[in-house]
Amino acid sequence: MQQKSSRASSSPAVGSGWTFLTNHFHILVVLDREPAMRIRDLADEVGITQRAVQRILAELIEEKVLKVRKDGRRNHYTINRKARFRHPLESRHSIGELLEILG
Repeated sequence: MQQKSSRASSSPAVGSGWTFLTNHFHILVVLDREPAMRIRDLADEVGITQRAVQRILAELIEEKVLKVRKDGRRNHYTINRKARFRHPLESRHSIGELLEILG
């Protein structure tokens, strides 16, 4: 069962079953604000399981959208803001452009 944070549950789109942005991008939005956030807290913030967060982080790192650096017992994530969106309709835009708008 997925846990949802109070922030996610207060959003009107959550109850409708879909949102305009993917969980991958939700993770990037949160990491843009807090680059050293724990997986548990990412899961709560986005409203998905910790296992889903781990899978998404691995995919983003593999695609070179994220870099991870160990900082003691914590991870620190750096977003490649120049990375382009994957879908042809958005591929001329960078991830940083949308993060800037949402920031």
